Amino acid sequence: MSPGHSSSQVVACAAYAKGCRVADVALEDISEVLKQDDRFVWIGLYEPDEALLKEVQAEFGLHDLAIEDAHLAHQRPKLERYGDSLFIALRTAQPDREQRRIAFGETHLFVDSRYVVSVRHSASLSYADVRARCEGQPQLLAKGPAFVLHAIMDFVVDQYFPIVDGLEDGLEALEDEIFNERISRDTTMRIYTLKRDLLEIKRGVSPLIDICNRLMRTDLDLIPDDARPYFRDVYDHALRINEKVDGLRELLGTALEANLSLTTIAQNEATKRITAWAAMFAVPTMVAGIYGMNFEIMPELHWRWGYPVVMAATVTLCGILYYRFKRSGWL
Repeated sequence: MSPGHSSSQVVACAAYAKGCRVADVALEDISEVLKQDDRFVWIGLYEPDEALLKEVQAEFGLHDLAIEDAHLAHQRPKLERYGDSLFIALRTAQPDREQRRIAFGETHLFVDSRYVVSVRHSASLSYADVRARCEGQPQLLAKGPAFVLHAIMDFVVDQYFPIVDGLEDGLEALEDEIFNERISRDTTMRIYTLKRDLLEIKRGVSPLIDICNRLMRTDLDLIPDDARPYFRDVYDHALRINEKVDGLRELLGTALEANLSLTTIAQNEATKRITAWAAMFAVPTMVAGIYGMNFEIMPELHWRWGYPVVMAATVTLCGILYYRFKRSGWL
């Protein structure tokens, strides 16, 4: 690690030959190591500042536009070729259990036949396990930077599986709530949150299919022929996740429609009940209004059975209305 640069920015920098790690390399010595034809360098950076990226650019001869993308981040997943090297931007994801949401980050990769530079931004798991797994398979690591690229892409894609499975479980819980008549505003908000998370995952995974297709093509001579089949595995994983996301998005759309329909039905039921009770209360209100007008000439006022008859008629009318509303399902 170069003096003046934090170890939190330069995570690891090592040279490999014939599938084995031969030495840890200081940043300023990289260009000297690359003069040895049988070696390649793999360096990992985490949220590097501009000065560090400029130093890395000088050691590897990276393109200005690629360095600018790696510094600014907020890139869509893509693959670009600059001369004899590739620049690949990946979208990473991991669950944030404290905030109960999905945290998204980025990984930018500079790949050549002699080096791999990985730059991580925001939410991204360390690639220490990926490096250890690669070093544990020297016969595959001997294929060079192409196998390292495959290992990182495979790791990034595999992180989406538990997230999508968790969203699938969340959708099943929502369906239970919707169809068990426990509809609330919170249910609609959770459906919207799930749709937003799935859209973010879609934006991260869908471009990977095209990236893997390009890496498998024979016209891309930076990827050795014996390394191309490994990208087919990443392609299959990305395709599976993309199909699951599409299926979940369709189910969520149906769930949202069902939720809105059931909410409307519930509101209609409440409206019918209110209307029925209002109609029943209208009868005694009308009768009380008539007899509250203080007219002198009203035969019932001087009739002995006037009050009981009026009350009985009022109760009878209310009973008839109640029976009819109950029978029609309004109550």
